[in-house]
Amino acid sequence: MLSEEIVDFFEHQSFTIISTIDKQGRSHNACKGIVKIGREGKIYLLDLYHGRTFNNLQNNPNISITAVDEHKFKGYCLKGKARIVDKEELEAGVISDWENNLNSRITQRVIRSIQGYRGHKHQPEALLPSPKYLIEMAVEEVVDLTPAHIKEKK
Repeated sequence: MLSEEIVDFFEHQSFTIISTIDKQGRSHNACKGIVKIGREGKIYLLDLYHGRTFNNLQNNPNISITAVDEHKFKGYCLKGKARIVDKEELEAGVISDWENNLNSRITQRVIRSIQGYRGHKHQPEALLPSPKYLIEMAVEEVVDLTPAHIKEKK
């Protein structure tokens, strides 16, 4: 089970870092967005490519998802096992959720540009390919990355 605080934290991240292990035992990190996270400990991520993450998960289901909020000086690493779900098995709602997240990111980028924040000169989210498959993760361990002396001051 995941606490409401952890679910809320990950729902508000624009992206996370996913770590998998290759055949040589080396870690591979990639940026991915969470489509859905539930209190029961299931996390769903859509992957847009059949690249290293895909190949690694076919050989080794161990995965971790890490996110930090620099402003709040807070973060978590979720460790567990992943299962690959082919694009053909995806529910329409998952794709719809991903599209909504994508539209929100584009909107936020436009707003920040209007406010004068320099960013990418294009809308990179609009250029992303459609998802290739879904990663379904079952969380087995939660690591709170907040330093102990900071947690004590709450």
